[in-house]
Amino acid sequence: MSSFSVDVPRIMVFRPTWEEFKNFPKYVAYMESQGAHKAGLAKVVPPPEWVPRRSGYDDLDALNITIPAPICQVVTGKQGLYQQINIQKKPLTVKQFSELASTERYQTPKHFDFEDLERKYWKNITYVAPIYGADVSGSITDVDQDSWNINRLGTILDFVNEDYGIQIDGVNTAYLYFGMWKTTFAWHTEDMDLYSINYLHFGAPKTWYVVPPEHGRKLEKVANQYFPASY
Repeated sequence: MSSFSVDVPRIMVFRPTWEEFKNFPKYVAYMESQGAHKAGLAKVVPPPEWVPRRSGYDDLDALNITIPAPICQVVTGKQGLYQQINIQKKPLTVKQFSELASTERYQTPKHFDFEDLERKYWKNITYVAPIYGADVSGSITDVDQDSWNINRLGTILDFVNEDYGIQIDGVNTAYLYFGMWKTTFAWHTEDMDLYSINYLHFGAPKTWYVVPPEHGRKLEKVANQYFPASY
């Protein structure tokens, strides 16, 4: 175990009531007042009253969504230093993607617990490149769901769309992402350093690695040192 240690903010978990949850900007302001932003990530567990999609997710055909440009994620490197190359593949429907993710080649391996699965991820990261359905414009949240609807969160970005007709894909409109075992979205900051809000509609749990904003420049310095051609 390394003797190196850094005092970092803890990642907070919030469990708002239904009334608290209804007002997105107000609740985000509350989270900030508690220092949640200092960690760079916070988890919000929605109240049971919130149902983003009343019809559920059992019928993938009903989603009627095509992933126009799935990417094959080829990872190279060793000993903790890796680079990812994305190779575009032919379009897939969500059902086809789900069936592919369930095949023996791509499915999540058997594991005892999260730590075991994490070890297998890093041990096998350069083998069997997964397919990622990223940056799919659209939403599967019910149109009449007014609370925490990513297409209209009640922030200033809504006015940019409504008043000026300016749509910025993935910023003031929703994006969908379809992942499988080992699909990875490499470390990055958002456009204009905005927050990113993500909701896991269905499927296996998702793992996040985060660097607190106060240490962001240090990460960039390390990345520049090891990957100078990318900077």
